[in-house]
Amino acid sequence: MFDRVRTRLAPDTETEPTVGLFVDGPNVFRDEFDVDLDDLRDAAGELGRVGVIRLYLDEHATPGLIQAAEARGFEVIVTSGDVDVKLAVDATALAGDATIDRLAIASRDTDFKPVLEHAGTLGVKTYAIAPGSYGRSDALRNAADEAVTLEPDG
Repeated sequence: MFDRVRTRLAPDTETEPTVGLFVDGPNVFRDEFDVDLDDLRDAAGELGRVGVIRLYLDEHATPGLIQAAEARGFEVIVTSGDVDVKLAVDATALAGDATIDRLAIASRDTDFKPVLEHAGTLGVKTYAIAPGSYGRSDALRNAADEAVTLEPDG
């Protein structure tokens, strides 16, 4: 009985695309945006089966944010250098090795435009997730196959 239940509840990994969500923490979690970790996770889940979900932070990140992200299933990557470089290298590598079918980058930074463009040439469907209308990057939106804008509740 347990095996039947587990099988029935398991996602169909043969047909459901695998999503990689890469979040540019310093750019998304700013005072002027009302972004929630759960909203980011939900946005990725609407794109397919979330296989990789990473939050990139710099050394100034608060322990509370790190703990909250880990509690919600994010892999937290803290760098002492440039968050953008680490995120871009990781996202490009996973898109290139067929780990993911869909690449979603949550940021407003145009530095990620080449990552989205390269992933697209590899056949990976790309998404630009903006932290609200004010945080939307036209360059990212235009480079991605689709754009998602997170809007605050209420």
